[in-house]
Amino acid sequence: MARDCGPFTLRWLDAIDKIDAQSWDALFPGDQPFLCHGFLAALEVSGCVGKSSGWKPLHLLIEKGERLVAALPGYIKLHSFGEYVFDWSWARAYEAHGLDYYPKWINAVPFTPVTGPRLGTADEVDQEWLLMTLSDSLKEQGQELGLSGMQWLFPPKGLSDKLERQGWRQRKDIQFRWHNRGYESFTAFLAGLTARKRKSILKERKGCSDMVIQRFEGGQITDDLWRQFLKCYQHTYAKRSGHFGYLNLAFFQELHKRLPDAAVLVMAREAEQSRWSAAALYLKGKDALYGRYWGSLREHRGLHFELCYYQGIDYCIDHGLALFDAGAQGEHKLTRGFEPCWTYSNHLLYHPLFDQAVADAVLQEQRQLEQLMKLYRSALPYKAL
Repeated sequence: MARDCGPFTLRWLDAIDKIDAQSWDALFPGDQPFLCHGFLAALEVSGCVGKSSGWKPLHLLIEKGERLVAALPGYIKLHSFGEYVFDWSWARAYEAHGLDYYPKWINAVPFTPVTGPRLGTADEVDQEWLLMTLSDSLKEQGQELGLSGMQWLFPPKGLSDKLERQGWRQRKDIQFRWHNRGYESFTAFLAGLTARKRKSILKERKGCSDMVIQRFEGGQITDDLWRQFLKCYQHTYAKRSGHFGYLNLAFFQELHKRLPDAAVLVMAREAEQSRWSAAALYLKGKDALYGRYWGSLREHRGLHFELCYYQGIDYCIDHGLALFDAGAQGEHKLTRGFEPCWTYSNHLLYHPLFDQAVADAVLQEQRQLEQLMKLYRSALPYKAL
């Protein structure tokens, strides 16, 4: 499906493998793995995204003549699961008025609430000029597809601001991230915290000292380790949500094949056991670590914090990584040294009355979040920032 747009042609793809990895990755040369062709392809090949999952791939290529100059990862959504930008109240309002909120189109990485590139461009392309040229055509295309609206999820602030200037309403939320200030050790990190918070973290870590904890990455991650991790992941998801999670063994195997150096597995077990009973999966970029999934077959006080937070901090310090993004939400991260930061999304609803109602609701929401951000900043556990 192609559409002429001035000097450009918009071409939609229903599978990421319809473009070669080299061409796609050349437009997204940044720090993180989630926009890599291999990550998106692993989701599709494994069946974790697809029509039956409510995530129908519909990626956008932007060409000038025969040259690919930009691309957007995108999906037609039949629900709002796995997005982490919560619009369920908008969907319920549509339903209450006899209107269809789904399908919608989102520019996003499935199941990945991580801020990062959402518009990949060739080096010589000016992003803002491109958006000015394409924005109206993209909106018109969405209407022709019979969508209720279009969304950009977790773009960086610069891109979000550019989109807002083109009429895409901006929405903000709060996440928590850990910053490496050149710490030489975990002890050095703790030295910068208040005494009470430092003692609390040491107590939590000591509570896991009876466990064997080990990191695996790259070629160290065997198929058996992936299977043991999946068992932990599915057990925890089933207990918490009543289903086995969004991802399956085929995804993790395909990810390992396509991006063999991206994953870091931290596994834990009782000293007398040979099988791992808890695990956390991280993906790493050039200068950042991203905590993604975790699971445990047993209850153990503090083990979640050890595997998902403290082990990640340890890894960043050991490898000189500047940023640790441990995932969405979680006020409990605050007392463990994670600092609040803004995340962004941009939205367009085609129904004018609902678009205005959402704009009013988002404005009120932002006022509340501004106050919450002040409270979070005042509650940071550092001696001085």
